[in-house]
Amino acid sequence: MRYGFYLPTRGASATREGILRLAREGERLGLHSAMVADHIVFPVASESEYPYTLDRKHPGGGDALETLAILGVVAGATEKLRLVTSVLVLPYRNPVLTAKMVATLDVLSGGRITMGVGVGWLKEEFEALKSPDFERRGAVTDEWLAIFKQLWTTSPASFKGQFYSYRDIRAEPFPLQKPHPPIWVGGHSRAALRRTARHGDGWHPVGAIAASPLPPCEMRSLLATLKQMTEAEGRDFAKLTISYKAPLYDAAIPDRDGSRRSFSGKPEQIADDIRTFAAIGVHELIFDFRAESIDDSIARLQRFAAEVMPLVGN
Repeated sequence: MRYGFYLPTRGASATREGILRLAREGERLGLHSAMVADHIVFPVASESEYPYTLDRKHPGGGDALETLAILGVVAGATEKLRLVTSVLVLPYRNPVLTAKMVATLDVLSGGRITMGVGVGWLKEEFEALKSPDFERRGAVTDEWLAIFKQLWTTSPASFKGQFYSYRDIRAEPFPLQKPHPPIWVGGHSRAALRRTARHGDGWHPVGAIAASPLPPCEMRSLLATLKQMTEAEGRDFAKLTISYKAPLYDAAIPDRDGSRRSFSGKPEQIADDIRTFAAIGVHELIFDFRAESIDDSIARLQRFAAEVMPLVGN
């Protein structure tokens, strides 16, 4: 099993010192990847439903460092850590410029970029950015992915789509990774599974629905559906990376049915959960160690590395 962790993008710990301390410590402790979330602006008031809390309300706030800029800073301060957008909301950004920025990051990081991608949920943020129509964000995302793949592998390139077109352009140099940086599709909806089957190199679901983790039985069912869809597209399911974002919980908070939540409790219980998810086909677990202070974040990361990882082994 491989492990990833989130870097701060907001709040008091989202500073150069804080981000680099946590990134370097995760690399030192042998974790595989660092994740960076994506927001650009926040509305003062929002009617959009947030998918990952019980009340469907986003915690709010107004601050957020930009995702790709964070990755550039971390790339220069680390050597082995995979750098993952988790997830980049594709319709927010011009696709040609985004393709160039990601290719540049891949070249300058030594081939360590993974593109976690999503369609977004915050309608007001789409409107503030003058992004394509919120209701067509899935189709826009698919088209942006096609543009990325073309510009990362073909020169000169021409494209004519529903939402974007260009003719006879060069966007070199290509990324170091071949054929291109891995694309992990976020989300657990049927549309996200279909997008993974058609376009993805990996599936990157959030392991919490209404603030409760997807149990193993639901993951098995979703993976079986994804396998069927992938094979229907003529692609090899075995080549997909399954990267599951797994919240670490206080054991005092029960699951929806009153039982212990996955990834809560004693180190031995968390290690058992890790083995369970490995057995159903998860390759990488992403934990969120972020706390109010960077010292507390690092302490949580260190406890996991010292108390849980040795119980699971390789």
